[in-house]
Amino acid sequence: MGHRRALVGALVCGLIQEKRIRTTLPKARVARSLAERLVTLARRGTVAARRRIRASIRRADCVRRLFDEVTPHLQGRNGGYTRIVKLGRRYSDNSEMALLEWVGVAAPDKRKKKSKDEESKGKPSK
Repeated sequence: MGHRRALVGALVCGLIQEKRIRTTLPKARVARSLAERLVTLARRGTVAARRRIRASIRRADCVRRLFDEVTPHLQGRNGGYTRIVKLGRRYSDNSEMALLEWVGVAAPDKRKKKSKDEESKGKPSK
């Protein structure tokens, strides 16, 4: 049972860091329930809440990010802090995939933008 708690804690920690994660649908549903409970605790802002969250996800940097970055965006909501978007089935083993993300928090754009120097290298000079 300890490996399951560690897996779910790691998924929630990834969600806190990346703002969205891509995983299988059953894992997303379990991680969603823990993430919702942790945000509800974090909204209290007490030291006891911080310690209870630290017991679940075990990483101080994720706890700090939850309190500093995620919770302020979700302060006005009464629940429903996450959403699950179904992505279809994975080709290799036909597992149903899903995207788990925060509702009010914008995910960072992972696409690398080219600088002007890189763009000029690709074009032939006239």
